[in-house]
This record gives sequence, structure tokens and C-alpha cells, in this order.
Amino acid sequence: MGKVVIMDHPLIQHKIGYIRREDTGTKDFRQTISEIAMLLCYEATRNLELDDVKVKTPICETTVKELKGKKLAIIPILRAGLGMVDGFLEMIPVAKVGHIGLYRDPETHKPVEYYCKLPADCAEREVFVVDPMLATGGSAVEAIRMLKDKGCKKIHFVCIIAAPDGIEAMKEAHPDVDIYIGAVDEKLNENAYIVPGLGDAGDRIFGTK
Repeated sequence: MGKVVIMDHPLIQHKIGYIRREDTGTKDFRQTISEIAMLLCYEATRNLELDDVKVKTPICETTVKELKGKKLAIIPILRAGLGMVDGFLEMIPVAKVGHIGLYRDPETHKPVEYYCKLPADCAEREVFVVDPMLATGGSAVEAIRMLKDKGCKKIHFVCIIAAPDGIEAMKEAHPDVDIYIGAVDEKLNENAYIVPGLGDAGDRIFGTK
């Protein structure tokens, strides 16, 4: 059974407060998103398996720990998810990166796939799906369904801000997936934006407001 983990680390909360501000510019917003992703990655990878490996230090031989298999993948949901990739790669540079592109149909409000490129051996990897915002949950649910259809079994979802609706949608659709969240907000408004949220994460990361 997957778990929902809400990060209450002071550094994460401080940085989320900074990106919520309307007057935080594109450069600082993008940099802070990456920093938050790095901190979230630290917690989301807590249960990765380790192997014992013998090495020689300048003093003697000893046994150290290293990641077992090192088969990890980071899958951002385009386009806002791209803002979290560098932070994850800072922590786990051996990971491969795939991309899933989804847009919301203006009539049905359902996610529609427009791009999917994954590592060839993605099914053998432990996968971290990243997207700054979990609003209705539609895109996250669909992205994870796509990954499962391609044989992926170990999947985690990591976001910075979530609405209760999105969390419930994820738990219902993918009860086996761990969800890591920086902050849970109050609700969605009539346009399915998170309240209080931070606006459109993609526009703020890429300066396209």
C-alpha cells in the first residue's frame, strides 16, 4: 500500500513560502523550485535499497554502502515538471530521465497525451514522477497509468504543492504509489487552480505569464 508523506522540514516550508509570493521573479522562482526538488528528493529516496561494497580508503580496506543496482528514472510531467529535474539529478546523477507530455482538454478537462519518451529499460527502474502541482490529479493519474502500461512497477510521485482533491484521486487510482508532498493547500477554485497555491507553475518557471 502506498503512503502519503507531507514534508514539514523548515527549509522546504521556507522555500515554498518564497515561491508563493507574487513578486518572486522567474529566475528566483526557477532556482527555488530546483532547490525544493532537491530537498524532496532526499526524503523520497529514503527507502532505496543499498549494497555492501568493499573499497580501499587512504588508510585501509573497508565496507561501504552504495545504491543497489543504481537503476533509477526521473519522469517529469511536461512542462512544469521540467523545473524539478535538475534538483533530482543533483542528488541522483546516475538516474535516467524520461518525459511525459499531457494537456488538459478544454471541453472535457481530461488529460490528453501529446508526448511520451522513456528510457528503454524504464520497466526495470525505480521511477520518480515529478510535477510541482497536484491539483485535480488528472495528469498525475494518467502519467502513472501510462508508466504501468509500459511495465513500470516501482513508482513514486513527488510534488511541491497538492490539493486534497488531487491526493484523493491519486490514492483511488494508484493506491500502490507513494506520494511525497511539500505542502497540502486548502482547495481548488472554479478553474481548478490550487488555493492559495502559487499560480501557474509552468508560466512562472519559464517566464511565459
